[in-house]
Amino acid sequence: MKYINEIIVVDIETTGFLKQQGLIVEIGMVKLNLETGKRTIMYDELVKEEGFDKRHQHAWIFQNSDLCFEKVLKAHPLDYSLLQELFNTYPATAYNKRFDFDFLNDRGLKIKELDCPMKLSTTLCKLPGYYGYKWPTVQEAYNFFFED
Repeated sequence: MKYINEIIVVDIETTGFLKQQGLIVEIGMVKLNLETGKRTIMYDELVKEEGFDKRHQHAWIFQNSDLCFEKVLKAHPLDYSLLQELFNTYPATAYNKRFDFDFLNDRGLKIKELDCPMKLSTTLCKLPGYYGYKWPTVQEAYNFFFED
């Protein structure tokens, strides 16, 4: 097995769920060097996918974050070729990977997927849920691993 020392960590924001025809409105990708911990922003953009219009102005993301509908309305389209180049170069993961990667795969992007940190941290954090351990939020996982 080839040793991996750099990966991409992905985060997307959307207007809803994929099955509800949600659209991607923001993508962030950070290269992480696993040996040094150095982080490099590789992609950090608001994006306007085809079909994005005033029907999306009341989406949950615009009501519950600092993302601004008007800024997304003026954003550039997604640069699929640049994203694919990054995914060809680095293996990738995301917190709650299935949400992010299902959107990206649906757009035709091919990703060398690593395990999901949320699922990996579930049995380490051991937070009680209704049916065994629950998936920790990013904040809960951070607190478990890095807070005293």
